[in-house]
Amino acid sequence: MRVGVLTGGGDCPGLNAVIRAVTKSLINHGQCEVLGIADGFEGLMGAQPRVKSLSWDEVSGILHIGGTILGTSNSANPLRDAATLEQVGRNVQQLGLDVVVAIGGDGTMSLAHGLAQVGLQCVGVPKTIDNDIASCERSFGFDTAVATVTESLRRIESTAMSHHRVMIVETMGRHAGWLALESGIAGAADIILLPEIDYDLKSIIKVCKDREERQRYTIICIGEGAKESGQSLTVRERIEHSPDPVRLGGVGHVLRERLQPHLKSEVRTTVLGHVQRGGDPTPYDRVLATQFGHHAAQLVLSGQLGHMVTLQYGRIGSVAIADVANTQRTVPLDSPLLSMARDIGICLGEV
Repeated sequence: MRVGVLTGGGDCPGLNAVIRAVTKSLINHGQCEVLGIADGFEGLMGAQPRVKSLSWDEVSGILHIGGTILGTSNSANPLRDAATLEQVGRNVQQLGLDVVVAIGGDGTMSLAHGLAQVGLQCVGVPKTIDNDIASCERSFGFDTAVATVTESLRRIESTAMSHHRVMIVETMGRHAGWLALESGIAGAADIILLPEIDYDLKSIIKVCKDREERQRYTIICIGEGAKESGQSLTVRERIEHSPDPVRLGGVGHVLRERLQPHLKSEVRTTVLGHVQRGGDPTPYDRVLATQFGHHAAQLVLSGQLGHMVTLQYGRIGSVAIADVANTQRTVPLDSPLLSMARDIGICLGEV
């Protein structure tokens, strides 16, 4: 059996742990050859496929290393036109691939689902620091990102306290607020603004003014997909042919410009950016990624193709890729985390 492995979308701590677990589990089975596909689906889109054999030694010693030894791409779209799709089909036949283990987020799962039309069967492994993949309560990479943002909030709080400033910290997360919410709670943010709840500027101004008279500083954690009520999303970049053609970002600067005229305190914005993706995975993410990789190998060996590994109710399992393609898991408005945040005095930007 010849199995391809690729990492698609943005990079994320824990990818190498999955590659290691998938490869070693399949090799240990004794009847599988594993090929690493370079730069996500891009490695299957050219005139010649870009792959390398993955041996036991090749994937040893990479468990704790961030990033991906295979490379990745968040703009490669094998479904963008008929010619590209046909080329992918030819490359799959040339390589003799029986299945590809696609490690990625909702965009990667959507592409994996679409590639069935050229005969490429996939097994999915959910990856995202955004924690927004449908039917999966926790994806690897999220815990590490939360830890990174939380530490950043703590560092920013100390300088905010010293200078009596309002400090805005913008996180990633796209249209889901999980990263901003959990990091904001862990990092003791005074205001947490999420894509799921359009914020009211007057509410934020009131909290900041009240704190000017008491603590004399305010920490705001805002997800990149958040927006003021009645306003449009802040789009940083548009990318042609990409599975995710709109990249968000800059909302922290927009909020600073809106807040500053109303406050005595100086307002500053820090956009954490790709620091949230980098670094070595936490122990939790190393274990979860290894579990996901092992289960993906079991799905391959048992012939359960077209499924994605998942974590639901604390148990590793699987769901059909078709059920998670083109969908997203956002923070529900009745989430206990939101209720708790309100009860302990965190402003969510509501009226």
